Amino acid sequence: MFKKGQEKGDPTKSSSLRIGQQQPIRAKNVSVIGPTLVIKGELSADEDLVIEGTIEGTIAHHKKNLTIGKHGRVTADIHASSVLVEGELNGDIHSDGLVSLAKGARVTGDLYCNRLVTEEGARFNGKIEMAKPASFKVAPKPEEVEQEFTEAENLTA
Repeated sequence: MFKKGQEKGDPTKSSSLRIGQQQPIRAKNVSVIGPTLVIKGELSADEDLVIEGTIEGTIAHHKKNLTIGKHGRVTADIHASSVLVEGELNGDIHSDGLVSLAKGARVTGDLYCNRLVTEEGARFNGKIEMAKPASFKVAPKPEEVEQEFTEAENLTA
């Protein structure tokens, strides 16, 4: 009765995306700097960030992901957990994890990271310094911690 326009095969009610369309809903805790915004100075955030505008200065984004979108123009040194560059970057990247240079990316600066992925068509001018991933330490057994605590307690008594 009230289902007009929702019949099977109605193209206006299709939930699937077509080629060239963007996902209409973005993930939670992601900030977007739009293409008309210009920011000069220090930028820091505690959430994932997508830059489509212009940034000049420094970007401190230590524990989160940073994306420089296709329209993004950044002149800054970047400190982030992981970095995806689709646009233009003039500056160094310091990353604890993955740095990705997508097709069409233009990067002038040095990369300091654990992992690097470069797509065909990305342009890069600078040096790359890759560190070994941090080794994982195994937590001590509870008995060992208790024994160390007891020994330390006996020394102070």
